[in-house]
Amino acid sequence: MTVTVESAPEGAPQPPPTAQLVRIPAQGRPQAGRDRFLDVIRLLVMGLVVAQHWWLPTLVGDADGLTVGSVLSHDGGFLLTWAVQVMPLIFFVGGAANLISWRAAAGRGTAASTWIARRLRRLAWPVVPLAVLWIVASHALVLGGVPDTAMAAGSGAAGMVLWFLAVYVLVVVCTPVLSAAQERFGWLVPVVLFAGAAAVDLLRFSTGVDAFGFANIAFVWLGVHQFGFLYGNGAIHRRPAVLMAVGGAVAALALAIVGPYSPNMTGVFALESSNVSPPTLVLAAVGTAQVGVAVLLRDRINAWAARPGPARLLDWVCPQLMTVYLWHMVPLSVVAGVLVFGLGLNTPEPMTAPWVLWGALGTVTLLALAVPLARYAARLEEPPALLSGAPGTVRALTAAALVGGGLLVLTVSGLGVGLVPLLGLLTVVTGLVLTRAPR
Repeated sequence: MTVTVESAPEGAPQPPPTAQLVRIPAQGRPQAGRDRFLDVIRLLVMGLVVAQHWWLPTLVGDADGLTVGSVLSHDGGFLLTWAVQVMPLIFFVGGAANLISWRAAAGRGTAASTWIARRLRRLAWPVVPLAVLWIVASHALVLGGVPDTAMAAGSGAAGMVLWFLAVYVLVVVCTPVLSAAQERFGWLVPVVLFAGAAAVDLLRFSTGVDAFGFANIAFVWLGVHQFGFLYGNGAIHRRPAVLMAVGGAVAALALAIVGPYSPNMTGVFALESSNVSPPTLVLAAVGTAQVGVAVLLRDRINAWAARPGPARLLDWVCPQLMTVYLWHMVPLSVVAGVLVFGLGLNTPEPMTAPWVLWGALGTVTLLALAVPLARYAARLEEPPALLSGAPGTVRALTAAALVGGGLLVLTVSGLGVGLVPLLGLLTVVTGLVLTRAPR
């Protein structure tokens, strides 16, 4: 078996093991090891996401049950968002992973529809047991006397994390097409996607219709995802990385200062506006800068990850990261409930020493509970053997639409009481059933 690899420019770092597959002969199969650089980014992103879900909301128990606010509503709170908004990096990592997975499948002669169906199963099936648990528990706790506001906050936060999977369905479906575009047009692909994001922002702000901005869910996230393709091809070496880091940072700051954009890079709970919902060109610029900086630090990251201790940590934690992401709202809600309702403690005044202590102790407790829970929940994430086979193009695309739509419903409605969460879950399950091969 022969694998053809494009060489990096002279003086540039060699592409990582999992990013070396550029063209695979029809009968070939890739031989690739893990890219520790990507593993470290996954760990960083998931750790920051879990931490900010504890640090950023403010919880106050009152006569109505619970009032949820946001640290970002306080003066200067927006500065935190520029440090904790790292989701562009996970789409970058996903781009590299999808490129390798798709090319390996194509090298074995697997149809795009079959590959998409397999990715949908791995992506959406873990949501089913999570949603069932939350929906059943929400109804039981409300009937047991838990305040509606408290239950709505917990179940809403549990649904909030599913936005990532809803968008990821889109990037999975687009991977075979954009991979081919990458081969032909290279850097022009993300440039065109970000130009589309600029056009959407112009339309949105010139008309005052914010709904137009949601078209950038495609342009911004697919553009950052495309950087993963470029990395996988070894195209992001030192010079492009420097240009991305500097150009992205300058563009993001300039747009945020002089443009019609929110200063907030993430929206948590009570925050009304941000550069995430809907995504904006500012977020695309921040993602560009983050990818550039990450690639510039790749050699140092790899050196750290090669040590025995960090290597063991990555081997142990990385397979559970998505499980931690999906399930961490369970222990977070339990810890918040015990503190607010059991001990009568509210979130301290943001940006004070007690608030820092609250955040640090809460994060440690949360991680100590979330990791063991994830190890148990991982047993529930293997798709059943019933979901297998090649469904064909029409069924695969229909399944993607249903899974993505169902996840979006669960994101908006939360995993709580009522008919809407049940309909969202049913839609996801229907999409999963369609990934089966037709009889």
